[in-house]
Amino acid sequence: MASTLPEPHPAARESLAPESSERAAHVESHGIDHIPEGERHGHPRQLFSVWAAANVNYLSLVLGGALVLMGLTLGQAIGVIVVGNLFWLLTGVLAVSGPASGTPSEVVTRALYGVRGNRVNNAVVGWMISVCYFALNLAAAATAGFALVERVGITATTGVQITVVVVIAVLTLVISVYGHAMIMKLYLPITLALTAVFAVVAVPVFQHTDFSYVPAERLTGTELWAVLIAGVTLIAAGPLSYTTSADFSRYLPRETPARAVVGWTALGAFLPSVAVCSLGALAATTLDMSDPQTALQSILPGWFAPVFLLALVLGTIAINALTAYSAGLALQAVGIKIRRSFSVLVDGAAAVGLTLYALLVSNFLDTVSNVLQLTVVLLGPSMAIYATDILMRRNRYDGLALTDESRDSPFWYVAGVNWAGAAALAGGVTASALSVNTVYTGPLATALGGIDLALPVGILVSAALYALLMRTPLGAPHIPSAA
Repeated sequence: MASTLPEPHPAARESLAPESSERAAHVESHGIDHIPEGERHGHPRQLFSVWAAANVNYLSLVLGGALVLMGLTLGQAIGVIVVGNLFWLLTGVLAVSGPASGTPSEVVTRALYGVRGNRVNNAVVGWMISVCYFALNLAAAATAGFALVERVGITATTGVQITVVVVIAVLTLVISVYGHAMIMKLYLPITLALTAVFAVVAVPVFQHTDFSYVPAERLTGTELWAVLIAGVTLIAAGPLSYTTSADFSRYLPRETPARAVVGWTALGAFLPSVAVCSLGALAATTLDMSDPQTALQSILPGWFAPVFLLALVLGTIAINALTAYSAGLALQAVGIKIRRSFSVLVDGAAAVGLTLYALLVSNFLDTVSNVLQLTVVLLGPSMAIYATDILMRRNRYDGLALTDESRDSPFWYVAGVNWAGAAALAGGVTASALSVNTVYTGPLATALGGIDLALPVGILVSAALYALLMRTPLGAPHIPSAA
């Protein structure tokens, strides 16, 4: 742009330190500000290990086992796992906006909702839901941590449980506070370590699997379709929760091929997620996977059980470090003038509180199922609008213009809100909510005999509305000329 833009607030740009300060031994200096081309580095293949480490985890085992517990045959469960994980392609598509803009997703979405409208978006989609996922994953890691302390002879009293939760949260937040460079450095060895552990686990699981398994009462007709679609929604909730994938690709050079960013991101998440979820489903054919940790320990060699428990904790730390990192950026993007490193700590404190509630008050499996399925009502439309905007703009984003929060910003739209984006999100969420059949049954689900189409309906309606409304006076997209 020809005009001079105001300098980012210090809370957003913690310093203008050279690239050397971004090494893993230093706390990341950048927040939600634009990354100058001179500080861009790396190769898209690094994204593979980032997403792989985050998807070799306990929650994936829980979800894979849950599909069999829902009444599906083994073949049906594996099919659902593959289809649900295909949504990682959308996560990869969103990641291409990082190198294009040099800004995180929390800033790119100003193009979708306007400067002010995006603050609301980040408060709900970026921060609140991220903290909920942080809490759910932390609860999963904590159950493994409880078993680990029991093995060394310590009774997992309430006080011990609280201590375990806090220790795991602290380890997670250390990675998030140090930031991007630390994540890039640690996640390849974490991926290798977790892959080795789960490869060992796979051996006894395969030995105990009943490959001809069918439930005592097979689902048929409408009931079968309802469970199949609910299963896909449950699995898809994982990739749909990462509307922030540009956070981890924004340091890549602007000329990085978009196809490589999509491919390495999607493949890095898809392969381990399918493998670990399938492991959970295979185990559920002969084991009680309502408590996966205990069930799997019963078939593992005694010496290996502590290693397995440590791996469950490590995998969850990996996924939660990404979640906390993005939640910290979201808190900045809401408009709170706070350093990224401190915002991450705020996120951690909130997540610890929610985790203790999930573990000490609520039923963990019910909490996981309800939260994951209901967040799809919001996350499906949110991701669809983001992906549609990338396609409409041909992934051309002016990173410096996106950091301008003044009334002169090309993304101010009307009163700071892009009403096309807001209307598309509201329409998609409404349509999705009417189609839900989880903790409540919407009228459209009732009319379809209980089939929950919240995911496809929300995605299609929001994407179509956004593409249409952005071509009306409601939306005035700012598409910079090609570099």
